[in-house]
Amino acid sequence: MTTAATAEKDTTTADSPAEAESPGVRAIPDIVRRRLSTLDRRFDPYSWLVTVLITVVAGLLRFAGLDKPKGYIFDEVYYPTDAWDMLQHGVEWDEKTDSAAYVVHPPLGKWLIAAGEYLFGNNEFGWRFSTAVAGTLMVLILIRIAYRMFRSIVLAGAAGLLMALDGFQMVLSRTSLLDIFISLFILMTFAAMLLDRDHYRRRLQQALDDGYDPDKTPHLPRFVPWWLLVAGITFGMACGVKWSALFFAPFLAALVLVWRAQTRRSAGVHGPIIAGILGDLGWLFLSFGIAILVYLACWTGWFVTDDGYFRHYRADNGWSEPPVIGSLLNLAHYHSEAFNFHTGLTQKHTYQSWPWQWLLLGRPVAFYWSSAGACGATSCAAEILLLGTPILWWSFLPALGIVTWFGITRRDWRAFALLTGVVAGLLPWFYFAVKDGRTMFAFYAMPALPFLILAVVYALGAIMTPPDGMLAGAERSDRQIVGTVVAATFVALVALCFAYFYPVFVGTLMPYDDWSVRMWLGGRWI
Repeated sequence: MTTAATAEKDTTTADSPAEAESPGVRAIPDIVRRRLSTLDRRFDPYSWLVTVLITVVAGLLRFAGLDKPKGYIFDEVYYPTDAWDMLQHGVEWDEKTDSAAYVVHPPLGKWLIAAGEYLFGNNEFGWRFSTAVAGTLMVLILIRIAYRMFRSIVLAGAAGLLMALDGFQMVLSRTSLLDIFISLFILMTFAAMLLDRDHYRRRLQQALDDGYDPDKTPHLPRFVPWWLLVAGITFGMACGVKWSALFFAPFLAALVLVWRAQTRRSAGVHGPIIAGILGDLGWLFLSFGIAILVYLACWTGWFVTDDGYFRHYRADNGWSEPPVIGSLLNLAHYHSEAFNFHTGLTQKHTYQSWPWQWLLLGRPVAFYWSSAGACGATSCAAEILLLGTPILWWSFLPALGIVTWFGITRRDWRAFALLTGVVAGLLPWFYFAVKDGRTMFAFYAMPALPFLILAVVYALGAIMTPPDGMLAGAERSDRQIVGTVVAATFVALVALCFAYFYPVFVGTLMPYDDWSVRMWLGGRWI
């Protein structure tokens, strides 16, 4: 088993000395091969078996009883109704005025909800189907990301199980809101970036094998970074769900630049930061350009009809409205108005919370509450509470401390990558909370959740395997056994905690006293 502490030093079959010595292949130092090594590209049936099994478990948890509770819960009064109207009119619609509705989020998330309604009808299962699919796909993608980063089936499986058994992610997977979609597309973007990193390293190593000499050739090998362009597509889709995806743009772009510079340094390129920087920036700008085109494509319903809100804003005010440009200017005005709405949203709400409360579960959101029905007691309660599995969530801060320490002391690229995702997902909300006291909710933390879970898995990997040279022989084996037991115990405790809180994740009717004992933080959770 390979963990975060040792994976960087692994080599693949393609990096064997025999290949380096074969005729026609330029011999490059073993240390360079190790530094440029990537995950073996051969099909690994065991890793995929684990992936499929855990994904199936996650899917069962998210789809079982998906049509309950009946009726709209929390903000389902907005998005499923908008989605159904988009199927009828192409845009969001106000039934009271029989005209286009003014909404402040892009359309893609609602189009995805509409896909479920188109397949299964305008009912609870129909409008929650797409979110359940998105939540299940997140588990699958997270497993593959963890396997690629840590090169360990055990750690990859742990990452998938932790997300599958997280109440926060499961509740959002079973509720027709937008946050699960933006989280899925951000995670897909990060996955594409990881594939681009490996692609860049393999191509540079192949160039070295083919005779490229950084000491003699000033120009780097040229190739198309297809996965970076795919990242542009998925990032555009994330922005097409919610604008808050833009918070990730500078952080992820910086990560790409750092990864490429590190690759060039590992290959022995002189001045690795400056060398190739123009090409890196060019591809990044192209990727972002693709993201803009994808984002505009999300507004197709608004463009192809005449009924959208502000669709003919300029013409309605007596201004010129040339083809294409006029439509884009009208859309820009729409965005300006929506932006003003978001920045001015400071209205108090019972379940609002601040970013510094989120990882501590300081104020979860009640999505549903009912006391009706028979539960075998004089007083009953049924609630759906957007609550992260406590043992898992309360491990995030210690895990981030461990990741930060190893990132600094070992200069591990994985640690910095995970911290980048966490910072991009959380830090901007701290800024807005301090700057203007904007109304916020705990589910804004959802895009950061996969990176927080990976941070926990990284910490578990560090516990399971000590640094090379720290221990040897039987002592090292004993340390691995103890570490594996500790990690397995942690995952088991998370599973038990999830099972205990499961009734308040899915709205099970129970005696009021049984519900009350689950409110560990008292009034903060009520």
